[in-house]
Amino acid sequence: MQTKEKILCIPQNRLPAAWMAETAVNPMSLEAFVDICTRAGHQFVDRACAEQDARWQQVIPYIVLQARDQGRTAVYLRQGSETRLHDLWSSGIGGHINPQDRSGSNASFRDILISGMVRELNEELTQRPAEDVPVFCGIINERVTDVGQVHLGAVFQIQTLLPDDYVPGPELTRFQWKKTPELPALNMELWSRLALDLLSRRQ
Repeated sequence: MQTKEKILCIPQNRLPAAWMAETAVNPMSLEAFVDICTRAGHQFVDRACAEQDARWQQVIPYIVLQARDQGRTAVYLRQGSETRLHDLWSSGIGGHINPQDRSGSNASFRDILISGMVRELNEELTQRPAEDVPVFCGIINERVTDVGQVHLGAVFQIQTLLPDDYVPGPELTRFQWKKTPELPALNMELWSRLALDLLSRRQ
């Protein structure tokens, strides 16, 4: 029998109302995010249930790769397990956090989040410069799409001097570096637009 996938979730009614706006772009520190989510409480929920129940917010690390001067941003074409996003361009690498990202029964929310984020990077990129460190930037959320209703984006940014040293895995279809000012012309998923807005506010 196939094991049901469990994913990290937070009760929506215990999160700040500002995060649940129609579109939310909130710059903040990692410490502030972790504190709010820790106080709200988290647990691993069956993915099949969480996808249909907006009372849960699925925490998704969403990592944006940019050149150090932010002049170029990595994008790829969505073709993964989330069929509702197929054929949209994305600037975010990420996915669900699973129990495997928990180092022990007493693992903190912060440790689980960072472990899940690093695992996603390692799964999606077959090569990346070790010196490029992801930096937490804030959260994004949207209530416009079916996908957005049940997901909360924890946005990280990697700024690099070595874009050509990033080698995509098979899930990152048509991975490429685009000039950042040209991205609005692409048919991009809403989360990517929100994430780029978030990063522009931090410049």
